[in-house]
Amino acid sequence: MTQSTSQFSRIGAGFLGMAAGLLLLSGCASMHSTGEEPSARAEANDPLEIPNRFVFALNETVDTFVLRPAAVTYDFWMPTPGKTAVRSFLDYLRSPVILANDLFQGEWDRAETTLTRFAINTATLGVYDLAAYYGYPKHSEDFGQTLALHGVGEGPYLVLPLLGPSNPRDAVGVGVDMVLDPLNWYAWNTDRDWITYTRAGVGAVDARARSLQALDDVK
Repeated sequence: MTQSTSQFSRIGAGFLGMAAGLLLLSGCASMHSTGEEPSARAEANDPLEIPNRFVFALNETVDTFVLRPAAVTYDFWMPTPGKTAVRSFLDYLRSPVILANDLFQGEWDRAETTLTRFAINTATLGVYDLAAYYGYPKHSEDFGQTLALHGVGEGPYLVLPLLGPSNPRDAVGVGVDMVLDPLNWYAWNTDRDWITYTRAGVGAVDARARSLQALDDVK
């Protein structure tokens, strides 16, 4: 337990440093673009073009040889009720993070809805969205949206490994949401990292399966 806690502390410290740097980059980019012509702002919004191109190429390789084949197989073999159950379960696991961001944003009614949904859907372990049936529709919130609400600029275009196109503000949001997630805390502090990896992998395959046709049309 002590070793896991120490490891988590190092991860947290590293993340906080990265978050501060990305937010600073976001703020500087926003101030730099003020008063410029639109064309100049468009050019200035990709100061990370070289690393972005590298990460984009890496993501394309992973998608071609790993993610897309897995998504095609999943989409073909998993029956529709099974896919619906997987998506519902993944949404259910995000409930604590959504609740935290509802509260950070001062959205008390939405926070109440999130809490109610979590309580109701616990009856099915999250695999069936029973709460929606009773009139509590799902919604999604993340820390990137919370930062935006509080006036943090998105900053320059940024391609994230595996996650794709984003920006510094939303990249920080992804990291904070990971730290806010109690399931991650449980996994990190009990040496069960496979829980985090499995959840991320299933989520990635499910999301890719939902966008198969759209992304294939673009390519």
